[in-house]
Amino acid sequence: MFAEEIRQHLTKDIIPFWEGLKDSEYGGYYGYLDYDLTLDRKAVKGCILNSRILWFFSNAYLTLGEKELLAYAEHAYRFLKDRCVDPVNGGIYWSVTFDGQIHEGIKHTYNQAFAIYALSSYYDASKDEEALALAKELFHLIEEKCTDEYGYLEAFDECFRPIDNEKLSENGVMAEKTMNTLLHVFEAYTELYRVTGDGQVGDRIRSILDVFADRVYNRELGRQEVFFDRTWHTLIDLYSYGHDIETAWLIDRGCEVLGDENYTNKLQPITREITANIYDRAYIDHSLVNEAENGVVDTTRVWWVQAETVVGFLNGYEKHPEDRDYLKAAEDVWNYIKTYMIDRRQGSEWYWSVDAAHQPIKKPIVEPWKCPYHNGRMCFEVIRRSKYASQQI
Repeated sequence: MFAEEIRQHLTKDIIPFWEGLKDSEYGGYYGYLDYDLTLDRKAVKGCILNSRILWFFSNAYLTLGEKELLAYAEHAYRFLKDRCVDPVNGGIYWSVTFDGQIHEGIKHTYNQAFAIYALSSYYDASKDEEALALAKELFHLIEEKCTDEYGYLEAFDECFRPIDNEKLSENGVMAEKTMNTLLHVFEAYTELYRVTGDGQVGDRIRSILDVFADRVYNRELGRQEVFFDRTWHTLIDLYSYGHDIETAWLIDRGCEVLGDENYTNKLQPITREITANIYDRAYIDHSLVNEAENGVVDTTRVWWVQAETVVGFLNGYEKHPEDRDYLKAAEDVWNYIKTYMIDRRQGSEWYWSVDAAHQPIKKPIVEPWKCPYHNGRMCFEVIRRSKYASQQI
């Protein structure tokens, strides 16, 4: 029932907003719009943000088929290729200046993964072999420079020497490995495998699925652990509810793309349990609370968490149609988003977050992490699954 509303929101609100951030002078897209809707045309341009915008416009084109959307994707691709790639040491920088000079030259596995994710989708949209070649190059770079015998290392200097993982560590810990980075390497490899069928990529997907099942997933608590040392010992008592529901549907998608029945059978019970636990533990007041550390719940409603929840619950219903409560919950969270998360001010998009009283928290509308990836993907996924999202509850 809500699929058409979400399509309209994508085409009338989200796409025009991000089209309006195109930087025709220096390339890429502007990197900062504050809460008061003041655009900083000379703000740093995060390479993650640019990759996510490339992914967004590529998938907007693949979903809607409008050629001008492909032109916006190509604009992001040119900036990524020309300004975000290190021509000497390889890999994607963390950020560049407004005019495309190196700002933070560090390399992070997370950044490399998002570039692969975006380039793979852009190849699917454009059939640009150069983009696919760059995606494959980054895949081999991760496998050669960003791994140890236990999995994926994360933070490196410009020359791929290990450094502290400040960028992806939070909650007072310094993690050598994180569930978050592993998830997005998996997501990127899934997309690369989808467009290439490359056997080596498929093997790495299987390896990551084993890590999720055997190391990351806490079967006793029915959650994913979040921050780890090098050998996958957890560092903190933390429930990250948004990552759990996001992981559930992304692993289901990855298993579909991989087409390996053994791994589907291994992972599906886990994704089903995660979805059920999120519904029971974190779906409160028509939305998803953010996280819980040492038993203390953070009741902030964050934009990306709500977007992933819509997809996660819709996926739960699609995989298990007898669980109709998931369909009802997906629409319920969408109604919460419509009422509280979407910023109705002209020239804006979604708030970053709202508090427990539904009041906006005054954080930027656009910055290196605030992007069209999560809410745009929610729209694409609901449209893709519209036969489920259009059913009567």
